Amino acid sequence: MTKYNMDREELLDILESNESLIVVGFNDALIGISESRETVAVYDLDLCIKILMDRDGMEEGEAIDFFYIKTLGSYLGDKTPLFISLVKENNKLQDAIKLINKN
Repeated sequence: MTKYNMDREELLDILESNESLIVVGFNDALIGISESRETVAVYDLDLCIKILMDRDGMEEGEAIDFFYIKTLGSYLGDKTPLFISLVKENNKLQDAIKLINKN
Protein backbone atom coordinates (compact mmCIF):
# COMPACT_ATOMS: atom_id res chain seq x y z
CA MET A 1 0.00 0.00 0.00
CA THR A 2 1.23 3.46 -0.87
CA LYS A 3 1.36 6.28 1.64
CA TYR A 4 -0.73 9.42 1.29
CA ASN A 5 0.52 12.93 0.52
CA MET A 6 3.44 12.04 -1.70
CA ASP A 7 5.32 14.64 -3.66
CA ARG A 8 5.64 14.33 -7.43
CA GLU A 9 9.11 12.73 -7.25
CA GLU A 10 7.81 10.00 -4.93
CA LEU A 11 4.90 9.38 -7.30
CA LEU A 12 7.26 9.10 -10.26
CA ASP A 13 9.51 6.69 -8.33
CA ILE A 14 6.54 4.43 -7.55
CA LEU A 15 5.35 4.56 -11.15
CA GLU A 16 8.84 3.70 -12.39
CA SER A 17 9.23 0.79 -9.96
CA ASN A 18 5.89 -0.59 -11.20
CA GLU A 19 6.86 -0.06 -14.86
CA SER A 20 3.81 2.18 -15.24
CA LEU A 21 3.55 4.46 -18.26
CA ILE A 22 3.85 8.21 -17.89
CA VAL A 23 2.95 10.90 -20.40
CA VAL A 24 6.01 12.92 -21.37
CA GLY A 25 5.48 16.64 -20.94
CA PHE A 26 2.58 16.40 -18.50
CA ASN A 27 4.38 15.94 -15.16
CA ASP A 28 2.77 19.14 -13.86
CA ALA A 29 -0.64 17.50 -14.38
CA LEU A 30 0.30 14.30 -12.52
CA ILE A 31 -1.94 14.23 -9.45
CA GLY A 32 -1.63 10.70 -8.15
CA ILE A 33 -1.63 7.01 -8.77
CA SER A 34 -4.35 4.40 -8.99
CA GLU A 35 -3.75 1.12 -7.28
CA SER A 36 -6.57 -1.04 -8.49
CA ARG A 37 -5.58 -3.93 -10.78
CA GLU A 38 -2.40 -2.17 -11.85
CA THR A 39 -0.54 0.83 -10.49
CA VAL A 40 -1.05 3.58 -13.06
CA ALA A 41 -0.41 7.31 -13.29
CA VAL A 42 -3.40 9.60 -12.78
CA TYR A 43 -3.49 13.00 -14.47
CA ASP A 44 -5.81 15.98 -14.18
CA LEU A 45 -7.40 16.23 -17.62
CA ASP A 46 -8.03 19.98 -17.34
CA LEU A 47 -4.39 20.62 -16.42
CA CYS A 48 -3.26 18.60 -19.44
CA ILE A 49 -5.36 20.83 -21.71
CA LYS A 50 -3.97 23.93 -19.98
CA ILE A 51 -0.40 22.70 -20.49
CA LEU A 52 -1.03 22.28 -24.21
CA MET A 53 -2.43 25.80 -24.38
CA ASP A 54 0.33 27.44 -22.33
CA ARG A 55 3.33 25.44 -23.46
CA ASP A 56 2.42 24.85 -27.10
CA GLY A 57 0.38 27.99 -27.77
CA MET A 58 -2.74 26.08 -28.78
CA GLU A 59 -6.22 27.55 -28.66
CA GLU A 60 -8.55 25.73 -26.27
CA GLY A 61 -10.45 23.84 -28.98
CA GLU A 62 -7.22 22.82 -30.70
CA ALA A 63 -5.74 21.63 -27.39
CA ILE A 64 -8.86 19.60 -26.58
CA ASP A 65 -8.88 17.96 -30.03
CA PHE A 66 -5.16 17.22 -29.88
CA PHE A 67 -5.40 15.78 -26.37
CA TYR A 68 -8.41 13.58 -27.11
CA ILE A 69 -6.93 12.21 -30.34
CA LYS A 70 -3.24 11.90 -29.45
CA THR A 71 -3.39 11.14 -25.74
CA LEU A 72 -6.76 9.76 -24.66
CA GLY A 73 -7.01 7.87 -27.93
CA SER A 74 -3.81 5.95 -27.16
CA TYR A 75 -4.38 2.72 -25.25
CA LEU A 76 -1.05 1.06 -24.51
CA GLY A 77 -2.17 -1.80 -22.28
CA ASP A 78 -2.90 -2.23 -18.60
CA LYS A 79 -0.32 0.38 -17.56
CA THR A 80 -1.96 3.16 -19.63
CA PRO A 81 -2.45 6.29 -17.47
CA LEU A 82 -5.85 7.53 -16.31
CA PHE A 83 -7.11 11.05 -16.97
CA ILE A 84 -9.77 12.41 -14.66
CA SER A 85 -11.90 15.52 -14.37
CA LEU A 86 -11.96 16.82 -10.82
CA VAL A 87 -15.05 18.07 -9.05
CA LYS A 88 -14.36 21.75 -8.42
CA GLU A 89 -17.40 22.73 -6.36
CA ASN A 90 -16.88 23.23 -2.63
CA ASN A 91 -13.31 21.91 -2.78
CA LYS A 92 -14.50 18.33 -2.25
CA LEU A 93 -11.09 16.93 -3.16
CA GLN A 94 -9.39 19.01 -0.45
CA ASP A 95 -12.10 17.97 2.04
CA ALA A 96 -11.48 14.30 1.19
CA ILE A 97 -7.72 14.69 1.62
CA LYS A 98 -8.23 16.33 5.02
CA LEU A 99 -10.52 13.47 6.09
CA ILE A 100 -7.97 10.86 4.98
CA ASN A 101 -5.19 12.65 6.85
CA LYS A 102 -7.20 12.68 10.09
CA ASN A 103 -7.33 8.88 10.07
